Amino acid sequence: MKASRVLAAPVGCAVALSLSACLSAPPKPSGPRPDSLPPITAPVQGPVPDAVPDAVPRVEARARSGNPPFYDVFGKRYFVMASSSGYVERGVASWYGPGFHKVQTSIGEPYDMYGMTAAHKTLPLPAYVRVTNLQNGRSVVVRVNDRGPFVGNRIIDLSYTAAAKLDMLRNGTAMVEVRSIDPGAPPQPAAVQLASAPAVPASPSTATAALAAVAAAVVPAAQAEPRVIAGSAPPAAAATVPLFVQAGAFSDPANAQRLAEKLRAEGYGNVFVRDDRNAARRLYRVRIGPVPDVAQFDRIVAALEHAGINDAHLALD
Repeated sequence: MKASRVLAAPVGCAVALSLSACLSAPPKPSGPRPDSLPPITAPVQGPVPDAVPDAVPRVEARARSGNPPFYDVFGKRYFVMASSSGYVERGVASWYGPGFHKVQTSIGEPYDMYGMTAAHKTLPLPAYVRVTNLQNGRSVVVRVNDRGPFVGNRIIDLSYTAAAKLDMLRNGTAMVEVRSIDPGAPPQPAAVQLASAPAVPASPSTATAALAAVAAAVVPAAQAEPRVIAGSAPPAAAATVPLFVQAGAFSDPANAQRLAEKLRAEGYGNVFVRDDRNAARRLYRVRIGPVPDVAQFDRIVAALEHAGINDAHLALD
C-alpha cells in the first residue's frame, strides 16, 4: 500500500534549523487508500515476486544523505537512531508501489518496487531487517533505504515485491514484527531462525505450523500464557498467534487496574492485565484483545489516542 514519502534533507542543512525547511520535496500525498478503492497492482512486466530473493545483509557505511539527527514531517519530529542494533518493533506494515517507482529514495537511490527494500522513519540508512507477517507467519529480509511511512500508526513501508511475498497486497496492510539484522554479528541460533516462514503458498496446516514457529521464537515457552491478575478475565484463545493492543505498562499494579477499569467502563471488551516478571523488573501490562485484523487494531488505537493514550502499540505475547 502506498504511504506518504518525503526525501530526507541534504546533509548540509544546519542542524539548528528545522529539518522541514530543508526537505528537498514536500511529503507526497497518499497514505492508506480508502477501502472503497481497488488495490493498486504492479505492471505485468515485473518479475514474479516469489522468484525475487530476499535482501542479503552486508556491512555498509552509513549513508551521507537520509540520516540527519532529526527531521520534522506533518508537525512531528523524528530522531534518527544511532544504530539499528537490537531494534525490534511490532505494528502495522503498509506498502508503496507504482506511484513511487524510480523516484529517488532518501539515500539517493531510485526506488525499485520490484526489489526487496523498505522505508522506515527512524532506523539509520541503510539497514537490514527481517519482517514477519504475524497473521500468516511469512517472513522476508529487506534493506531499508528510504524514510516513511508518515500515515497513521504504520511502522514500515515495504516494496511491492516484499509485500507480495508476505501476502499483504490484497489487504494493503498487515500486522508485523520488524527485527533488525546486524550483518557483522554471528549467525542467529537455529531456534530464532524458526521465525522465518517460507514465502510460498502454504496450506492451512503449513500456515499453522509457521505461526507456531513464530510464537515459539518470539515468546519464551515459560511466558507463552499470560499471567492474569485476580479479577481480570484472560483473553479468549485465538485461531492464530494472538495479537493485542497494549494500552499501558505500570510498575504499580493499582495503576494498571485503574486503567483497565476505566477502559471497561468506556466500553472496551476483553481488557485484562498481564503480570510480567523477570529478574530485572516486574511490570503490569494493560492489554485489549485479541484483535483479529488491522482495521480493528486501527479503531482501538484511534479511540485510545482520542482518550489521551498516545503510546498504545501492538503486542504479541
